[in-house]
Amino acid sequence: MDFIKQYIVQCISAASNNLRLSAQNIEVVALLRETIINSENIESEIKQMKKITELSTLAIRLNEIYNYLTSNHIDLFKLSDKFKDHSQYLIKDLNSMLETVSLPVFQKALTKLNENNSNSKTNSIEKIDAAYSKGQNVEHTFAKSETEILKEKIIFEEDKDEEYLFFQNYETEILKPIKPIDAMLKKISGNEINPEEINNFAKIMKINGDLSAKIGFDIIANMHNVISKSLLLIKTRELMPGRDVIESMRACLIVIVAVVRGKEVDITNYLNRAEEFGRKIQNINIKLKG
Repeated sequence: MDFIKQYIVQCISAASNNLRLSAQNIEVVALLRETIINSENIESEIKQMKKITELSTLAIRLNEIYNYLTSNHIDLFKLSDKFKDHSQYLIKDLNSMLETVSLPVFQKALTKLNENNSNSKTNSIEKIDAAYSKGQNVEHTFAKSETEILKEKIIFEEDKDEEYLFFQNYETEILKPIKPIDAMLKKISGNEINPEEINNFAKIMKINGDLSAKIGFDIIANMHNVISKSLLLIKTRELMPGRDVIESMRACLIVIVAVVRGKEVDITNYLNRAEEFGRKIQNINIKLKG
């Protein structure tokens, strides 16, 4: 896979990791990824997507990413930050499409896309139909698509993954401790430190962070872990809760709320500050272990 395809596909994956996806949503995302991966001319593919109502808004965002990648002024030192920006902005557009486009509608849109773009390969849905019409065994016609693999994973995990049953209440559980922690941070900044309260919230954030990681919400999981570790460091006095520390921890809380609720605001500055603070916390932990 060439660099541009790989970059765009990974952006889509990173954005989808921060959304609550149903089994049908996962299939749509997988088909979208397959469309990008199998494209013979990614620029033409995106242009054709912009002409299809169901895909147009998302395609505009993908086109912005493509234009950046094909420009002559890519700063490799800032590429990682740009990837985070692109993935973050893609969350809203991907979520909007998934909320309004069902799997059958998306499949029809892909069929229309292939009809409009002679350079595109026939999508996996058409291959399956063709194989069945000829009486062929689809399993022997081509390897399992990413859609089928993800679908099977979801089907099997529904029965064995206890967290899946908890998924419906995920947003409620994640947001529940946010305001109390924010209130506690204000007390800590005023030098009102309650070790037991700090310890309790550190445990809660660790549990919610682990749950987020299992579901695949990496950004949310990271923010939880940063808060949990920093609270424990404050408790043991390895980290002094000055204004910068408190505001950095609040940045983590803001990122969690914005991503979970799908707020249509730019949180890049908060995310950058939170991640920089996370690296600082990690360095403190390394020094303590050393």
